[in-house]
Amino acid sequence: VQLVESGGGLVQAGGSLRLSCALSGSMFDINAMGWYRQAPGKQRELVAAVISGGGSTTYADSVKGRFTISRDNAKNTMYLEMNSLQPEDTAVYSCNADGTVVGTGEHLEVWGQGTLVTVSS
Repeated sequence: VQLVESGGGLVQAGGSLRLSCALSGSMFDINAMGWYRQAPGKQRELVAAVISGGGSTTYADSVKGRFTISRDNAKNTMYLEMNSLQPEDTAVYSCNADGTVVGTGEHLEVWGQGTLVTVSS
């Protein structure tokens, strides 16, 4: 099971970016997926997450109203739409999936390699 992020880059303050996280590999029953970020010198923090089944979402207070997390199950892809970006949003953004491998029942927590988002003032 692999996660591959894309969509990071450089944007001016007030701009927008959309990150994508594509899941590939073995069949995987997902419990939850999320986006995390880590800024230089800071701890990694949860930005947003979506729970399978009910589809409930959660967001960090700092991004509420600006970021939107979504999943396209048909494409095995998760997105993070980021609007009104600010310099403090600059970080490496990584996606995460928690679930069970179909057939083996093995529980896995999988991370992508990360994508850099830089917001200039």
